[in-house]
Amino acid sequence: MKYNEIPHLSHPQHKLKFDYIELPFKCDGCKEAGIGSRYKCSICDYDLHTHCAIPSPSITHPFYPKCSFQFLLRPPGDAARFCNACEKDITGFLYHCRSCGFDLHPCCARLPTVLDDGEMKLYLYRKVSASCDRCGRKGRSWSYRSKCKKYNLHVACVKEMLVESWHEIYYGGGNGRKLETRIPSIKGTLQAHHHQSKGKVKKCCEMAGLAMQFVVSAVLGDPTALIAGVVGSLMSR
Repeated sequence: MKYNEIPHLSHPQHKLKFDYIELPFKCDGCKEAGIGSRYKCSICDYDLHTHCAIPSPSITHPFYPKCSFQFLLRPPGDAARFCNACEKDITGFLYHCRSCGFDLHPCCARLPTVLDDGEMKLYLYRKVSASCDRCGRKGRSWSYRSKCKKYNLHVACVKEMLVESWHEIYYGGGNGRKLETRIPSIKGTLQAHHHQSKGKVKKCCEMAGLAMQFVVSAVLGDPTALIAGVVGSLMSR
């Protein structure tokens, strides 16, 4: 077996090869969006996030200190299940706590607790009291919050934006380059929420846009500076 190839229980007919792509893809394991690192079967067009391709059999999470999450290929039982991090439906791979019944998408389970590019730091919270810069609401899902506490983004809101922007990838086909440019900006949303001078709004939007870059890259399963830069360049178009 080549060093960059792996077998996987979900796709026994072929080995999966490590790949890197700067276009969005849909993970065939957890059914969530991805970008960057992945394991792929080119014969079958089968893709997995790295977290889904090489999962830990069990994990713990600081937000749920009493829980032990087990990796599963499919949700247990017949009832619909949702992710306790982003509140989105779970239809594929997941981490499940049998004792508490909590569920996490693999990428949500691996969201970094701190995103840091050397200039800005964003911290992951289970709940924040401030409103989200995207939806304007409080509570809801996990959130990333800046160290200065001025910028808050729900993980759920970021996922909604991605789903809205990339809907055609899953249902309408189309050109990848064309779809790239549809990654949304939150500039208009922020301007509607702030009653400041133009200069302050511009600076606020720039900083919040930077925060969005970090969160998007983390939610997509590859929180690296390169991917953040790629997403940021797309958002600025």
